[in-house]
Amino acid sequence: MIELEHVCRDFDGFRAVDDVSLTIRRGEFCVLIGPSGCGKSTTLRMINRLIEHTAGRIRIDGKEIRSFPAEVLRRRMGYVIQSGGLFPHWTVERNIATVPALLGWPRAKIRDRVTELMELLQLDPERFRHAYPHRLSGGQQQRVGVARALAADPDVLLMDEPFGALDPITRGTLQAELARIQRGTGKTVVFVTHDMDEALKLATQVVVMEQGRLVQAASPQELLAAPASDFVREFVGSEEPGLKLLAVETVAGRVREGAAASGDPLPRTATLRRALSEMISRHTDRLPVADDDGRVVGAVHLADLVRR
Repeated sequence: MIELEHVCRDFDGFRAVDDVSLTIRRGEFCVLIGPSGCGKSTTLRMINRLIEHTAGRIRIDGKEIRSFPAEVLRRRMGYVIQSGGLFPHWTVERNIATVPALLGWPRAKIRDRVTELMELLQLDPERFRHAYPHRLSGGQQQRVGVARALAADPDVLLMDEPFGALDPITRGTLQAELARIQRGTGKTVVFVTHDMDEALKLATQVVVMEQGRLVQAASPQELLAAPASDFVREFVGSEEPGLKLLAVETVAGRVREGAAASGDPLPRTATLRRALSEMISRHTDRLPVADDDGRVVGAVHLADLVRR
């Protein structure tokens, strides 16, 4: 869906992004991560030409991005920034409808789409449709920002540290909402963060950057099991690597089909880390596991958490 080929960006003689090559497949959740100043936000903004690349090639769906007028390219991509970036003098409805209105959608279609997205993001349409941003909490504003980015059903969703200013509880809730929406819609997401736990929780591909260069692109499991350098190992976190691995694998891959255990079942989608936590709190070495319909299908044992 997105290809970067030897991409560079210079600012007054300083190379902020240096020879980055990256492929992001359709439907993938790609997280760019690294310390401040490593070039991750610049890389994101080059994809929709908010910043122009000075060397290399960037393609969307096989087409060079400079073959499109910049405004046409941006309308094909949703874009979410920290604090939402809402127009303060517009209502929630008008904010969400920004791109559909620019595209000339009929009013009835726009209204239906706004309602659909507000419900998807758990914002009561009757309560919030005519509200102004200053009346909303930070988490609600961020939900409106995501809804606006999704309004015209774009192929790609770009997100630049969208949850960085939120409290941990709200942040965790919105991470779960975003993951649910991405799985349900199959959108290609490129997401910038400096929080490794957030990256491991959301990503199918984690891209680690250092001083403008891409140093490793891998799945969360691969990144934890085989960091490409000492820098990656330290950035991922040298402490508790085993617990981090448990946090990116689900019970579904370790369940003993047909085995019995007592107590409330875990969903198959629960992480192995949650399974370990539940075993400790319940003082047991095995837990029942349920499928998506709530039917118990087997059990997971403590020994299953440590086998490869």
